[in-house]
Amino acid sequence: MPAPSTSPIALAPFVTSVRWTPQPLRRDLLTQEPSNSHLLIAVGDRQGRIAIWDFRLRQVLVWMEFDPPSSFSSSDKSKLGIQDIYWIRAKADSWILASISGLSLLSLWNTSTGRCIWKYDASPEFFSCIQRDPFDFRHFCALGLKGFLLSVMVHGDEEGDIVIKELKVPTATDFSELHKVEKDGGANSTTTSPALAVFPLFRVRFSFSPHWRHILFVSFPKELIVFDLQYETSLSSAALPRKCGKFLDVLPDPDNDWLYCAHFDGKLSTWRRKEGEQAYTMCVVEELMPSIGTSVPSPIVLAVIRCQSVSTLQNVVDLYSNSPHTSPFWDYDTHLDRCSKSILNFMAHLLSITDDGKIWNWLLTAEGARDAQKPIMNPGLIDAGEVRVEEIHTNRLDTSIHEPVSDANKESESAQSSSGHTCNSTHTVGDLSFKIDLVGQLHLLSSTVTTLAVPSPSLTATLARGGNNPAVAVPLIALGTQSGTIEVIDVSANAVAASFSVHNSTIRGLRWLGNSRLVSFSFVQVNEKAGGYTNRLVVTCVRSGLNRAFRVLQKTERAPIRALKASSSGRYLVILLRDAPVEVWAMTKSPIMLRSLALPFTVLEWTLPTVPHPVHNGPSKQSSISSKEHSDVASPAASPTQASSSDSTTNLEASTDDAAESFSFALVNGALGVFEVHGRRIRDFRPKWPSTSFVSSDGLVTAMAYRLPHVVMGDRSGNIRWWDVTSGLSSSFNTHREGIRRIKFSPVVAGDRSRGRIAVLFYDNTFSIFDLDSQDPLANSLLQPQFPGTLVLELDWLSLRTDKNEPLVLCIAGADSSFRLIEVNISDKRSGFGSQPRAIKERFRPMPLCSPILLPTPHALALRMVLQLGVKPSWFNTFSMTKDKDPYQIHGAVSSKGDLRGYMIDSHLPNIGDSVVPEMLLKVLEPYRKDGCILDDETAKIYASVVNKGSAARFAFAAAVFGEYSEALFWLHLPRALPHFMNKSAKRFPQKASVSTSAPELGEPSTLSRITSRGRSVLGKENRDTTKYLQLKSMAFDQEELWESANERIPWHEKLEGEEAIQNHVHELVSVGNLEAAVSLLLSTPPESSYFYVNALRAVALSSAVSRSLHELAVKVVAANMVRTDKSLSGTHLLCAVGRYQEACSQLQDAGFWTDAATLAATHLQGSDYARVLQRWADHVLHAEHNIWR
Repeated sequence: MPAPSTSPIALAPFVTSVRWTPQPLRRDLLTQEPSNSHLLIAVGDRQGRIAIWDFRLRQVLVWMEFDPPSSFSSSDKSKLGIQDIYWIRAKADSWILASISGLSLLSLWNTSTGRCIWKYDASPEFFSCIQRDPFDFRHFCALGLKGFLLSVMVHGDEEGDIVIKELKVPTATDFSELHKVEKDGGANSTTTSPALAVFPLFRVRFSFSPHWRHILFVSFPKELIVFDLQYETSLSSAALPRKCGKFLDVLPDPDNDWLYCAHFDGKLSTWRRKEGEQAYTMCVVEELMPSIGTSVPSPIVLAVIRCQSVSTLQNVVDLYSNSPHTSPFWDYDTHLDRCSKSILNFMAHLLSITDDGKIWNWLLTAEGARDAQKPIMNPGLIDAGEVRVEEIHTNRLDTSIHEPVSDANKESESAQSSSGHTCNSTHTVGDLSFKIDLVGQLHLLSSTVTTLAVPSPSLTATLARGGNNPAVAVPLIALGTQSGTIEVIDVSANAVAASFSVHNSTIRGLRWLGNSRLVSFSFVQVNEKAGGYTNRLVVTCVRSGLNRAFRVLQKTERAPIRALKASSSGRYLVILLRDAPVEVWAMTKSPIMLRSLALPFTVLEWTLPTVPHPVHNGPSKQSSISSKEHSDVASPAASPTQASSSDSTTNLEASTDDAAESFSFALVNGALGVFEVHGRRIRDFRPKWPSTSFVSSDGLVTAMAYRLPHVVMGDRSGNIRWWDVTSGLSSSFNTHREGIRRIKFSPVVAGDRSRGRIAVLFYDNTFSIFDLDSQDPLANSLLQPQFPGTLVLELDWLSLRTDKNEPLVLCIAGADSSFRLIEVNISDKRSGFGSQPRAIKERFRPMPLCSPILLPTPHALALRMVLQLGVKPSWFNTFSMTKDKDPYQIHGAVSSKGDLRGYMIDSHLPNIGDSVVPEMLLKVLEPYRKDGCILDDETAKIYASVVNKGSAARFAFAAAVFGEYSEALFWLHLPRALPHFMNKSAKRFPQKASVSTSAPELGEPSTLSRITSRGRSVLGKENRDTTKYLQLKSMAFDQEELWESANERIPWHEKLEGEEAIQNHVHELVSVGNLEAAVSLLLSTPPESSYFYVNALRAVALSSAVSRSLHELAVKVVAANMVRTDKSLSGTHLLCAVGRYQEACSQLQDAGFWTDAATLAATHLQGSDYARVLQRWADHVLHAEHNIWR
């Protein structure tokens, strides 16, 4: 994120949230608008800004931030840090962005204009996160730390189109931790930090269920709750078991009724749903950290996600790859073995990221015995009795930190194992055993980068005793971090090869000693008043990972170390302390201090090796720095010949090497000098001094570079001066910039016309490249490229260049904790090399990234069409020399010559369009195919297993590969939907001539029996397989499927109390046709309830549709309840309506209406019924009124 334009230049902003756009790959190739790209990502930072980045254009399309407050405003919303962001659908073709700013502010943004269209302040609640409803992209919820839940429905992109509902998730969580922080003032109204920063250990998260609409899974630190949005209540609650860390996040499995919960202690728990309930129990706990090779203390898990693409591809394989005769990977022996053992397999890929900069790829497997007594389920495409087996391939990568793991890193981004399944049969989830394996790792930078070190050119350019023979190159770069770790970067792969935990505090300086040892230092201030410091120096062996401290003192020092300077060979080390003498050490196996120099050094640099002799093809211009080499000057040696493969660890006294090394320096008074170190002796080099005017009195020397015979210096005024120590020639110019912090000579190879190129780092964290061999170095300079937000902390040249035509490579450690490789292409023109517009570019990881979504839009559409039409699996094979060793190699002829249409599969369908179109598409994709960046091997294997299964299978695969999961589910359902539609049409068409079009009456026996039988069958329904194909439930269309799904929800709500819950439950019962249960529930309403008369009316009406007996029973119950509320007359009327005159007379008599009861009996009753009414009246007159004569 670029720094704000309104603030002065500072460190790059801290990114707090990112979210990819959900819009799919655009099909319109003619639209050239910037917003047409599908590679859009929303990025929020700590300063309250949101940017919409276009990865195709590599620029920000829209900035979204609040306006600065006015003078009379009491609050400033423009600086509230972004906690979470999410894309929400506003219309069919437009999306808006929901964001949480600060502690309590929820906002909606128009992504086209960058305008805030709606705001909601939830104070004093603290928002935690946002989640979008997977069933309706217009609906989302925001959850607070205390259980406050805001449900938002978006009907458009205007403020009036937003509908909200405030809910509360009931919880037994102890909020004393929150109250303590509030009391201490950490969460007051002036706090701009988001809740995650204020309460880092109190995490409240939730997820929508991908299977059941309106169901939320909410995790508090020690409680897991299932919440029903429709009923506005919790369905179940599970406490965190003892000895388990607090909940970090909750992830529902898209294919099973399982939950994966991440914990703060680095563990992953798996929860399964109880049969017939919406309640979950923990079944297994696994570690998300490998048991060996992990630093102590263990890294902290920051986030865990489940790979949805793997799940969707797994469904494609399960539903289509069922025939052993057409699959090239069918293993008949494995098939027989697995089916005989009756084992069910399930696989899921999880990704976790830890605070040490590593991304872990985990393979979770579930295995268990299937019940042979239960029937085999038929998902719609597979006939009952069929079985299918897929081979299981898992890339287990070496995660050792003591050896380079560049090969492992290359595999980590594509380490997605294909799912393996056995016979498709119903099983019990409780019989499953879970196991988790680490199958891939991607190592990123673990912490903020503080320093950078590149191996000395003496080992990668020329040998120690002169000549132009190159030594062995070491493509490694070391980075020091704020957390005290050293990250070793393999520049050939642009990836972290190893990581070493060396210091407990920030690494202040780092240098290479040869090509296999590193020396670093850190310091800690022990006493602020007295100014005591504890300096720690450590030598780290890159090969073994061993750390050895030296210069260990028993007491604190008055001055901290301010810099380390290592000689080119790694033999000598200069330790510069602040306001203290400089120490010169011999870096043997046991380092020895040679001498202490009590001089006021401002800057000091060791010499670089002598450059190779230039190749003169003709006369060249005379310059101040590319002058003739002086043969009488001793060339400083960098290292012995064998130093390229091992360190110089022999004793200096016993060494027969008489080579010497020198370093130049500048003092506080501006004086310059060169010292030479030879063995244990340090002597003055006695250079030829420049003229007195060379020494500047207006600027202190702050940077220096020394490559014999030239010394280049920079001062705090921006001046650059250089001087030839053998001839005394000198020159200078002013950069018109701030002070100079670092100067680095570029590596030179034979044939280079210039040997005076330098990279200059300024104190404002920018850099420039100058050519001191040019007539006007300032005019021909190459300024820093406009990399957004790239403020440079440290830089150095990569000394792996062996040919003059190769570009120079600059290593940059950014203030945004990034490491970059910058290519600088040099022009041989005399006018300089800064005039070319693309003379500098960033070098990325050289390995192929198999992600079709990253291809240019036309090429991505071409690949999508090729996959849909059907291409032979052999087309994915590349021309790699190591392809024979690939376990996923698809056998087949590979040739790019001739007609490429031979790669297309043979289809029985008629051709659509010109037959030359497939060949054009394949030619467009040929460069990507040769580079091996279309599909990774495992994904290509999956395609090979479904390519001959029909168009729907290929369309589903193509949609899944491009991340369009809803479309993939559509194609998975299509083969079932078409026969269903045809069968319905065929059954309906002949009925028009023979069957009456009149619908049966509700009271007909056939209808009533169907209703009651369905209602009773719910309890006797057999258990179904609830662990597979749940992802397809969201698009169910069959009557039986919909009815079963609705019936499965009914038991969840049977024990809920409250009038609203009863109303919703009655609606569910009526929907599934269980009218008896609905009537029973309605009749249970107490007469005191405000819903009594409404429910009584519905009970009487619904009971009449079931049977006469149920209708009469309902009326009797309602009438009896009315008596309890002194509404006897109303109850009497209902009884008369169903012909229950005897009960009506009894109710009238109970209410004291004796005459009315007798009148009603005389009208409708006869014989003994009439006599009983009069007899009871007579008894009342005799015993209650005591009137014997009446």
